[in-house]
Amino acid sequence: MPETNEITRFFGGSPAWVLVRLVILSVVVGVILAALGIDPMNILTSLERLVRSLFNFSFEAVERLWRYFLLGAVVVIPLWLILRVLGRR
Repeated sequence: MPETNEITRFFGGSPAWVLVRLVILSVVVGVILAALGIDPMNILTSLERLVRSLFNFSFEAVERLWRYFLLGAVVVIPLWLILRVLGRR
């Protein structure tokens, strides 16, 4: 019987009752989404577009960061070298 209790605890109730609740909830959400004109492929396409834009944004951010680094390094590194050389005298 301990195995049944673990399953019941995992599902948050008896598996049959949880299945019934999930089916009813899925139908209600499906009706609401259909009323809004949203279909599953539309949701998947939107998720795919989101992942692609985040992926592209991350590469653009890295490229921008690299350009800022190079721009700053052109000024900072020569100044640092000059200060190090003058500081040793």
